Amino acid sequence: MLDFLDPEFVERETLFIEVILPLSLSKNYIYRVPFELNDQIAVGKRVVVQFGKNKIYTALVKSISKEAPEVYEAKYIIDVVDTYPIITPEQLNLWDWMTSYYLCNEGDVLSAALPTGLKLASETIIVLKEESPLSDDDGVIQEIVFTDKEQIILNALRSRPRLTIDDVSALLGQKTVYPIINSLLSKGMVYIAEEVVEKYKPLLKSFVSLQPFYNEEENLKHLFSILERAPKQLNALLAYLKLSKQQTTISKQQLLEESACGTAALKTLVDKEVFAIYKRPVSRLLENADDFVLNFELSEAQNKALQQIEDGFLTKDVMLLNGVTASGKTQIYIKLIEKAIEKGGQVLFLLPEIALTTQIVERIQRYFGDAIGVYHSKFNNNERVEIWNKVLNGKYRVVLGARSAVFLPFKELRLIVVDEEHESSYKQHDPSPRYQARDAAVYLAHLHQAKIVLGSATPSIESYYNAVSGKYGLVTITERFGGVDLPLQEVISISEETKRKKMVSYFSTKLIDEIAFTLENKEQVILFQNRRGYATILICGTCGYAPKCVNCDVSLTYHKTSGKLHCHYCGYHQSSINICPACGSVHIEQKGFGTERVEEELSLIFPEAKISRLDVDSTRTKNGLQQIISDFQEKKTDILIGTQMVAKGLDFDNVTLIGVINADTLLNYPDFRAFERSYQLLAQVAGRAGRRDKQGKVIIQAYDDNHRIINQVIDNKYLEMYNEELAERKQFNYPPFTRLIFINIKHKDADLLNVASQKFANILKGQLGGRVLGPEQPLVSRVRNYYIKQVIIKSDKNTSIQKVKSILKDTIIQFQSEKEYRAVNIQVDVDPY
Repeated sequence: MLDFLDPEFVERETLFIEVILPLSLSKNYIYRVPFELNDQIAVGKRVVVQFGKNKIYTALVKSISKEAPEVYEAKYIIDVVDTYPIITPEQLNLWDWMTSYYLCNEGDVLSAALPTGLKLASETIIVLKEESPLSDDDGVIQEIVFTDKEQIILNALRSRPRLTIDDVSALLGQKTVYPIINSLLSKGMVYIAEEVVEKYKPLLKSFVSLQPFYNEEENLKHLFSILERAPKQLNALLAYLKLSKQQTTISKQQLLEESACGTAALKTLVDKEVFAIYKRPVSRLLENADDFVLNFELSEAQNKALQQIEDGFLTKDVMLLNGVTASGKTQIYIKLIEKAIEKGGQVLFLLPEIALTTQIVERIQRYFGDAIGVYHSKFNNNERVEIWNKVLNGKYRVVLGARSAVFLPFKELRLIVVDEEHESSYKQHDPSPRYQARDAAVYLAHLHQAKIVLGSATPSIESYYNAVSGKYGLVTITERFGGVDLPLQEVISISEETKRKKMVSYFSTKLIDEIAFTLENKEQVILFQNRRGYATILICGTCGYAPKCVNCDVSLTYHKTSGKLHCHYCGYHQSSINICPACGSVHIEQKGFGTERVEEELSLIFPEAKISRLDVDSTRTKNGLQQIISDFQEKKTDILIGTQMVAKGLDFDNVTLIGVINADTLLNYPDFRAFERSYQLLAQVAGRAGRRDKQGKVIIQAYDDNHRIINQVIDNKYLEMYNEELAERKQFNYPPFTRLIFINIKHKDADLLNVASQKFANILKGQLGGRVLGPEQPLVSRVRNYYIKQVIIKSDKNTSIQKVKSILKDTIIQFQSEKEYRAVNIQVDVDPY
């Protein structure tokens, strides 16, 4: 391998490069470098290669050597795309680890890691940007210079709506067009097709500025004399001058309120070129974060925790911060981030779902300003490339992001914060790589010799076990910030209330009374029901028929808003039924209930209350989530009904009551993590109440009101839950005492699948023995017309997990090399939770 290239050497030596293609291939390909491109080649750059007969891709250079491949003749690369590497050595090491640990292909990791804008292929469609860039980051007007070939492409795009890269090759009469396309992308002149439909649209707000001509005192005096005959316009000018002494930017709304001049007078001043009105994006929650002061002081408990973390970093690279809800963990994170930046480092702040943690993002953005970047799926691909480059160039010192942010090209990473580390959202389920971002972040920190803080009020059992056993450091905060008491919690037995005829629809009289009392005090309520839709299932009361999905083995859920039956697995939907198609009966009954039904029933009990719903269905539209949260924050909504989305990262100062409609739906799920997840979710939901100077109240409704998990949530006994769960997992060989690997085997032919899965399991059992369980049908045994069988490997800590993975990998290759099983789809999920 060559770490660097001597100029004289590259001119005469034949170089071969190993590249990673954006395809799921089990091996990387070797290509030959033309002599004239030798001095441009470097690890981490993109190159243009032909793969197959006609397909052209951009691949990533992984290594450079003088050795030709033994079993095939290496093709020449077509061109080099980049002038400098876009991938760091640490990233390549992370990809290697991910490929090995999660048993996937490097092409899978590359596809997950790189924004689409960095993965050009011959089919990639480019589109002319509607608005060309006019100014740089400092607002200076810039003149963009184009080469002749760039101008040809731009002219073609003005007459045609879109071009593929193959079209561009034909237009210019050359194959080496990727650097030209890359240049147009960097100049902001074109989009790739996926970017045309923006997933996220920022809130634009109108601002007013005085035209530069009136910055001269003489010109301003003359303007005053002109406006003496137009009092409303004069009021607007005076109000602007007054506000400009207090703040740098003045919104149109502020000026209208301050001057009471009316929109007509303001429009006249714009027409006279006295004022200019411009729009810029603003946060939807900016005005609601006033309580978060920039120069805050930590409480005694926070200071103690901060000192313990810093002391712990002297001997441990990973610290677990276990602080109760509303204990002020975010402020501790900010102090740690400050210190990392002071030392010239970069910081990665991971959040489980970026859209649901708008408030944390806003607070940290206000604190660190332009030094911070946000990276998540709601940005289009062009914006993702821009953020990627700013991280690579060191312009962003802090990055807030969802799980995909672990792939960014950090060069000076010094600190990683994983907030709500227990959240299942950190796990990628599909497509491959099926990685756990929290664990990947720990390895990423190791590669950069950085420190990492895992924060949670209800840590995952694995993380807490690692802390207790000494692998991680442990810091605990037991009191809320500002001395606010933990909420009062009460459990209501649904069965007892039903016997006494005290249930009104799905609500106990106690919960209804508390909601009424809260609304009278002008305070807000959050109700939690962990199912969306209107009715969980429709069933014929005569013959028992229930509509099922045509593609999956699941019942369809009735959604009243659409009037249709929906599959929550594949998206299939059909019209609802009034007559049973099996027996013709009209006795169609609705069983179970979701957030839609709760919203409808509650609106009948409290007709004057303003009620909103926060679930996947209500947030499908652009900005739907932000609008719902913003309305609730601004007290336009009295009651918010939601699924587990309401438990994640939301901080409302006026919420004093939380109601859990039915806790049994969480507790009765057939999974070894059900009790742990139930505790975490109930504790997190309860933590939304009373987060300022008011003590909140939580009402939990359940049939099994004496369930130990509910009692542990009410008594805030995390340690008791942890010890009981740990003992049970040790007895039945579950994590953290074993490693789990799920192998899902899929095919559209159920009979072939049964034979194939049994054979596959037998091969594995022959080498791993009793560690292999199955094949068995999972809970949902058919999804999108693919039947599924599952094989589970339980590997104890005394067994080399690398050896187990090596055997599994060889078995898959051996199995799929047999002709009759080549079409069988095998998916491996390491650490599936």
